[in-house]
Amino acid sequence: MFENFPKTRSTLPPEFQAIYADQYKENRDGGSKAAGMAQKLESWMHRKVAADVQSGPARSTLEIGAGTLNQLQYEKHAEPYDIVEPFHSLFETSPLVDRIRNVYDDISEIPAETKYDRIISIAAFEHICNLPEVIARCGLLLAADGQLRCGIPSEGTILWKMGYTFTTGLEFKRKYDLDYEVLMRHEHVNTASEIEQVLRYFFSDVKVNVFGLARSLSFYQFYACSKPQTDRGSEYLANIR
Repeated sequence: MFENFPKTRSTLPPEFQAIYADQYKENRDGGSKAAGMAQKLESWMHRKVAADVQSGPARSTLEIGAGTLNQLQYEKHAEPYDIVEPFHSLFETSPLVDRIRNVYDDISEIPAETKYDRIISIAAFEHICNLPEVIARCGLLLAADGQLRCGIPSEGTILWKMGYTFTTGLEFKRKYDLDYEVLMRHEHVNTASEIEQVLRYFFSDVKVNVFGLARSLSFYQFYACSKPQTDRGSEYLANIR
C-alpha cells in the first residue's frame, strides 16, 4: 500500500543550495521575525508531545529529528534520552547536549533489543522519504506499553499553505528574492494525510488532536500512537531488505 515510498526529494536549484544551510539553521533557531512567530505557534506541538512526562517516573525516550534539542526544555521526566539526528552541527553547541545518552544518524542503527517507553518527533515526519520504514522500526523499538507521540504541520491543507505563504514565504522573498514554495516542496515530501495513513497501518490505537477546527482547517496535528502492529512492521522491513 506504500507504493510511493521511498520518495525522492526534488533537487534544489543552485541559488537555493547556496543559502540552504543558513536558512535551515535560522528556521530551527527562530532567528528571524517569521521564524520566531512560527516557533511560538509550534510550541503547541512541543507541549502536546511532552504532556505525558510532566509528572511521574522517568520514561526512556527516543526523539527522531531532534534538531537543536529545543524539545528538551519541555521534557521534565524523560530519561534516558536518545536522539536520531544526522546533522550534528544543529545540536553540538546546545547547552542541553549533556542530557543526551546516545546519538544515532539513522533509526536503523539502534540495536533491535533496545526498548523505549516513548518515541517522539516534532515536525520531522513530513521530511522523511522512507517514512513507512521509520514508523515500522518505531513500533518494534517500543516497550510493551510504549507510545509513539508526534506533532506534524498540516501539510497539504489550505490553511497550512496560507500560513507559511504570508509569513515565512514573504520574508524569504524579501530577503533572497526567491520563491519559498520551491524550498518547501524540497523539504516537505509527505502530507499530513499520508503520515496519518502510515501511522494507522503500523499502530492499532491512534488518537488525534488538531491545532485548529479540523484536520483540513488546522496548522498542526498531534498523534498519540500505541499498540504497534509488530507483525506488520517486521513484514514490511523484511520486504525492503
